[in-house]
Amino acid sequence: MDRDLAMLSSVVAIALFAAASPNTRPARGEPLYFALELRRDGALIAKPKLLGETGLPIHVDKRRTGEPKSSYQLSLLPFYSAEKSFELEVDASTQGVRGHSKLHLSHGEEKTVELGRLPGELQVVVLLMRVESAEFRALMGTSPVAQRSPAGSI
Repeated sequence: MDRDLAMLSSVVAIALFAAASPNTRPARGEPLYFALELRRDGALIAKPKLLGETGLPIHVDKRRTGEPKSSYQLSLLPFYSAEKSFELEVDASTQGVRGHSKLHLSHGEEKTVELGRLPGELQVVVLLMRVESAEFRALMGTSPVAQRSPAGSI
């Protein structure tokens, strides 16, 4: 009986500690903005701007009208890594070259990742921003400062 009571009190203590710990992940996915550049042998292939959410995959399959083959494919899977950073899985393919990588990004950070077998063969530049941020609102021109500025001003 004493052993059962000790076990129960241990479980309750762990549950209380977990409940009191600061939660670094919101209950729902966080909306994110991605500005990307996809390059093949240094040549710019695409510059997609995408909206996504942590925990949900984003897929892009770009095809020219009437063509059965994609000019490029891109997949992103963002996750929380810590309170102020994200882990991003990136898959890309174009013109017979494909690659996969994981990277860590903070809000507003831009990173370049090499996905090909050789440097420059397949390169993705990623900028990540939280949608619910002053920086994103400024970029989209929806910040209170941008709305008060006269037309043509910086």
